[in-house]
Amino acid sequence: MPQIWTMGELLCEIMRPEADMPLDEAGVFLGPFPSGAPAIFIDTAARLGCTTGIIGGVGRDDFGRCIVKRLESHGVDCRQVQQLDGATGVAFVTYFGDGSRRFLFHFSDTPATRAKAPAQDIYGDDAAFFHICGCSLMASASFGAEILSVMDTLAARGVKISFDPNIRPELMSDGTDAIARALAAAHVLLPGEAELLALTGCADIERAAAQCFQSPRLELLVLKRGNRGCTVFTRQARTDLGVYPVTAVDPTGAGDSFDAALLCGLLAGKSPVEAAKEASAAAALNTAAFGPMEGDISPRTVAALMAGGAL
Repeated sequence: MPQIWTMGELLCEIMRPEADMPLDEAGVFLGPFPSGAPAIFIDTAARLGCTTGIIGGVGRDDFGRCIVKRLESHGVDCRQVQQLDGATGVAFVTYFGDGSRRFLFHFSDTPATRAKAPAQDIYGDDAAFFHICGCSLMASASFGAEILSVMDTLAARGVKISFDPNIRPELMSDGTDAIARALAAAHVLLPGEAELLALTGCADIERAAAQCFQSPRLELLVLKRGNRGCTVFTRQARTDLGVYPVTAVDPTGAGDSFDAALLCGLLAGKSPVEAAKEASAAAALNTAAFGPMEGDISPRTVAALMAGGAL
C-alpha cells in the first residue's frame, strides 16, 4: 500500500515552446503534458522508488487518459482517480525572458476540483506522509474541504502532513482558512521565500521560520529559493544549500519534484540535510527537460548528479 498519498488537481498543460510568446496572441503551443502540482509531486516520488497513491478527478476524455497513463506507467496507485462528467482540467503556460511565467487555468469547475474524499478507509498501514499543495486548496472551497477531510483522517492515524503552500495568484479565491488549517497541521513545511513571508506576516526569513516553529507539530521547514538553492530549518539548526548545475529548460514542477524527493529521502532514513540534497538534485533534473514532469528523475540520475556536481 502507498507510503505517500496526495490529493489535488490533475491537469494537462499546454505550453508555449519559446519565451516571450504571450497568451493573448495567436501562436504555437506544445502538449498535452500531464501536469498539476500534486501529479508532478506523486509521479516524482514514484520514480524515486516510494509507493504512492493519488486522489483526484479527470474527465472521461483523451486528456484524462493521458494523465492516468503517465502516472500508472511510473507505478502511482490511481485507483482513487475518479472519472467524472466534464472535460479534464487544462492549464496554458507561457514564459518570459525575465524568468517570469503566466498561467491561464481552466479547471475551477472541472473534474479536477470535483473529486471527493474516499467514503471508506483505503489508505492501508504503510501510509507515512500525506502531501498537500496550497494551489489545490485555493481554486475551490468545496474541493479544499475534501482535501482537508483526508488530511484530518490521516493525521488522526499518525500520518505526517507535508505542506507546500504553492500560492498561485491566478487561483486565489477564498482559500485563506484552508491554508491556515493545513499550515497548523503540517509536520513538514516547504514554502518559497515570498510564501513564507506572506504566511507569517514577518519581514525577514529568520523571524518567519521561528514563528512557524511555534506550531508544536512542525518538525522541518525547508525554504526553497529556486536557482539560489534552499535552506533547511530544524528546531536546532539552519543549513544553507546551493544547487546542482544543469542547463535549465523549464522550471515548472521543480518545486513539486523537490518536495517528493525530500519525503522519499526522509522515508529512507536520511537526515533532513541529506534529504534536501537529494531533493535539490531531483529539482535540477526536472528543470533540464521541457514539460512539467518530463525530467529524467530516478535514483540513478539523482545519484549521478550529486556525485558529479556542486551544491
